[in-house]
Amino acid sequence: MQRIIAGICIISTLLAASCKKDYTSPSAAQEDDVFTSTQAVTAVAVGLQRIYSTGRAGSLYNLVTANGFTTKELLLRNEGNVPENQLNIGGGTVDGTNTVLGNLWTNSNKIIYDANRVIAYAQSMDDRAYASGLIGYVTIFKALAMGNMAMGWQQVPDTTGTLESGAPFIDRVAGFNKAIGWIDAALAAVNANAPSGSFLNNIPAGMDIPNTLRALKARYALFAGNYDLALSMAGSVTRKAVQFHYDAIFPNPIWETATSTNNVYQVIDSTMGLPEGLRPDPADKRVLFYMLDTFSTTPKFRIKGFALTNTSPFPVYMMGEMTLIKAEAYARKNDLVNGLAELNKVVTKSPAQDSLGLGADLPAITGPLTQDALLEAIYQHRCIELYMSGLKLEDMRRFDRPLSERKRNFYPYPFAERDNNPNTPPDPDF
Repeated sequence: MQRIIAGICIISTLLAASCKKDYTSPSAAQEDDVFTSTQAVTAVAVGLQRIYSTGRAGSLYNLVTANGFTTKELLLRNEGNVPENQLNIGGGTVDGTNTVLGNLWTNSNKIIYDANRVIAYAQSMDDRAYASGLIGYVTIFKALAMGNMAMGWQQVPDTTGTLESGAPFIDRVAGFNKAIGWIDAALAAVNANAPSGSFLNNIPAGMDIPNTLRALKARYALFAGNYDLALSMAGSVTRKAVQFHYDAIFPNPIWETATSTNNVYQVIDSTMGLPEGLRPDPADKRVLFYMLDTFSTTPKFRIKGFALTNTSPFPVYMMGEMTLIKAEAYARKNDLVNGLAELNKVVTKSPAQDSLGLGADLPAITGPLTQDALLEAIYQHRCIELYMSGLKLEDMRRFDRPLSERKRNFYPYPFAERDNNPNTPPDPDF
């Protein structure tokens, strides 16, 4: 299975292209041979997790890196890392040649394409319990892929294009809602037939399919402005965190490129890139969870948190995010009492009370607060609790933070897309 997965990852990388195509090529017949057995299709499914979560070309590294530089979470260590340096400068320096953005875009479209093929195969299977596992598992990465594009770009591919006409684009909020629809279909399959042990034994350890789907649905419902749905879904998540796990063969990608070398980037400093008035309290224990204070060496602060070692697990979601989703949803519905109560669960949580050891351990915020003041406090604690998660740029726009606090508002479309898809929208000014 390990050899099959590696082969599928290589095929996926070689075949990745723009959304003009539905990934057909002269080698399509050979690729179609992959989708003729359950073992091979399972390897494709597991390969999606590898494409997403490992390597410098993988989605996770590029999401965290692009978002981190754009929102001032990261400190560049070497200007010779050209794509990271472009993002660090920001503005018009970031263009369609940027490979960090290009990798994120291409991987996302390839993941959606291959997930669709796995789902089509699964829907024809007689073993419904194995099929539901396949559908639920690949939908996690399919939804993440769409969500990542919708967080970074103003419009996203609708994924229904043909070779001749190219894929049409839809508004980013429609992209979040599309991801929610995919999750609904996957949850229906999983609820009808619980994934079988024979399937679960074939995927990497640590993945909880139903809880992860519900957590992602809560995330994207919040981003789409559907606060009742966000509340309901965040409250339905029963597992406190789900993480990607790593080993010597597939190491943590942030550690592999940044932490271990100190030659690409590090954390910015104990301000976490936040402006005056929103910076962490000096007593906030989350600061030294996410960064090492070396006291004397350069840079003074270094990556810790979820990228300290080659085997550090990296969260797909964590309970702090679910609690903050509820806090924000209540606040936007002008239920300030419940919003503050949920926020204080994060503010007062000690490291020992958190399954990942992440806790501010601060005194509760006292009310009453105005809606604007509560939302600002929620934004502050999202920035700290979810540091280097890849979610901050979306938060900055949703909370209407000044443009001066970020280096771009939306990203330009990769040239690989623009050169091959006539439907590619104009690039944003900033």
